[in-house]
Amino acid sequence: MPRISEATVAEHRARQLRTLLDAARALVAEEGLEALSLAALARRVGLSRPSLYEYFRSKDDLVAAILEEELPRWASLVEEALNGPGDLEGKVEAYIRVQLGVMTDGRHAAAVALAEHALAEPALERIRVGHAMLLRPLAAALEDGGVPEAMLRAELIQGLVDAAARLAERAPAEAEGVIAATLAQATRGLR
Repeated sequence: MPRISEATVAEHRARQLRTLLDAARALVAEEGLEALSLAALARRVGLSRPSLYEYFRSKDDLVAAILEEELPRWASLVEEALNGPGDLEGKVEAYIRVQLGVMTDGRHAAAVALAEHALAEPALERIRVGHAMLLRPLAAALEDGGVPEAMLRAELIQGLVDAAARLAERAPAEAEGVIAATLAQATRGLR
């Protein structure tokens, strides 16, 4: 029987899973998405690949696990940001700012890169469920503000955020201008 380093097998597995997910995020942040593989992760943490398969059946499973772990924390940041402003424009601005902040900070860089990874359908469905958590607070604010097709509008605003994050990443010195244009587009359209 393998040696466990915690009081119970469940605690050991939970700690080991945390270690694996942290190492996978670090691998992506340091070396890029292409570097992420089960073999590379096994080498990094000193586990055999068969031991790693106890936690993840495939790279897709690993990517989905990383994102599933990150999305609830991310969603709570979004929800908290939207609780502040009282008016609809302020809520949309808070959503955009918190999303861009999360998408461009170093801590979440791996999750953002992984979200763009081409995943098989079962893993994609797991991510879609988690991603809906990010949109719900914005859709609710839009609905409360009388905006028709609130979820559609929330998804469109998220599309602006995604584009803005890519632009800000390419030209960090212009990030504030990108944020200002994104806010203007989302709240006032082309006017």
